[in-house]
Amino acid sequence: MFKKTLAVLLVIAMAVGTLFAFTSCTTQDKFKIGVICLHDRQSTYDNNFITAVENVKKALNLEDDQVIVKTGIPESNECAVAAEELIKEGCDIIFADSFGHEEFLIDVAKKYPDVDFCHATGTHAHTEGLANFHNAFAAIYEGRYLAGIAAGLKLNEMIDAGTITADQALIGYIGAFTYAEVISGYTSFYLGARSVCPTATMKVQFTGSWYDEIAEKNAANALMDLGCVLISQHADSMGAPTACESRGVPNVSYNGSTVDSCPNTFIVASRINWEPYFKYIIEQKQAGKKIDTDWTGTIATGSVVLTDINNKAAAAGTKEAIDNATAELKAGTLHVYDISKFTVEGKALDETHKPSEGTDNVFAEGTVIVKDGYFHESEYRSAPYFDVTIDGIELLNVKY
Repeated sequence: MFKKTLAVLLVIAMAVGTLFAFTSCTTQDKFKIGVICLHDRQSTYDNNFITAVENVKKALNLEDDQVIVKTGIPESNECAVAAEELIKEGCDIIFADSFGHEEFLIDVAKKYPDVDFCHATGTHAHTEGLANFHNAFAAIYEGRYLAGIAAGLKLNEMIDAGTITADQALIGYIGAFTYAEVISGYTSFYLGARSVCPTATMKVQFTGSWYDEIAEKNAANALMDLGCVLISQHADSMGAPTACESRGVPNVSYNGSTVDSCPNTFIVASRINWEPYFKYIIEQKQAGKKIDTDWTGTIATGSVVLTDINNKAAAAGTKEAIDNATAELKAGTLHVYDISKFTVEGKALDETHKPSEGTDNVFAEGTVIVKDGYFHESEYRSAPYFDVTIDGIELLNVKY
């Protein structure tokens, strides 16, 4: 009797195991993710996302039809239309990569509660109260700070060589918009540069577009005409890097290396590595687990990275300086927005400072973002909220 009972139990266990294996396989086979991109691979920003999701597709053994990428989707109702199309194609997760996509993605998320909607750089997930809508970003300000160190060392090299004087260490920066994301980016870059070159100053020119090759090239040339001896950017085309290459001016890019096109002037670039996030949301969805409302990647998670340094253009000692600062950031002994390192109109920030920039200014009652001697960026939501212009940075146009 015992043997018969055991045999029956074994048959049942084998059947259940087969069912679980079949269910897991079926979930894997049926799963789909749709990715909405503002531009295409010509944009360094969008190419960064496309490359990341393709790498994760390969790592997780997803089939070609399980990852659908839509490019050239503007920040308009076309985003909602694209999301609806992806849902009809069976996508379980819809991801959009541009700041202006958010409101349209939220509208669609309200209609499809069983589909998860993930948005990069957005600000509304923590206040919308939608279980299926999520924001994600990374602590890229730390990466920009490190890239700024490379810029500051290059300025020092130029000063030591007699190419410029210490008071001519002027950085030019092309920014897309006057959003907190851009402010945080150029400020952290400048602080990194000034940490090694204390006489450095910066001029910022805005273009009013994430991707406009002509406007970005014109802005770079205008900044160089004003005496800027090194250029960086928060804009997505090759306009600024190629302008720098043609005039022999050092350049620190963003979202990827431009060394192939600009071998003589490209120094380094910081970027967000989106692979950890794509892997995370896919695995969470497949396991039936909740995706974080606000997710912030870090250097430690492999989400904030720098490209290889171009030693042809970089100053000696750049790698060592970046490695040392990286170790300090990981250890928590270095804070990018250390309030003892900068002033705003001659004064230090204190605990009374409240964020005022962006489409979402809602923080929990009593939230203090300046404490323990530094501004706590990207801790209370994933998207940046550093929103002040510090001394040493001049904004040339603020209409965007």
